[in-house]
Amino acid sequence: MARRRRKYAVPGAEAGMQAFKADVMRREGYKVDDKHPHDVKFEVAKELGIPMHPYQNGDMSTESAGHIGGKIGGSMVREMIRLAQEKLSKEE
Repeated sequence: MARRRRKYAVPGAEAGMQAFKADVMRREGYKVDDKHPHDVKFEVAKELGIPMHPYQNGDMSTESAGHIGGKIGGSMVREMIRLAQEKLSKEE
């Protein structure tokens, strides 16, 4: 099955989102390679006890993939909410 490639609604936003992901996951205590921030998923998978290998995950269940992505995306969403609340409190 071909790898799905998501497109960002704002052209050029991918680099900023990858940097944001790296920053958030670094603060969560993960080692993040600045050149390959998306590889943090392997460390998250290891922590969750989910076997994951580069280019060999065709047999991974949707549930397992969701646990990995949820951990990363959930951390990012929590940080976005925190930043928005901080910005709103400064405006008051």
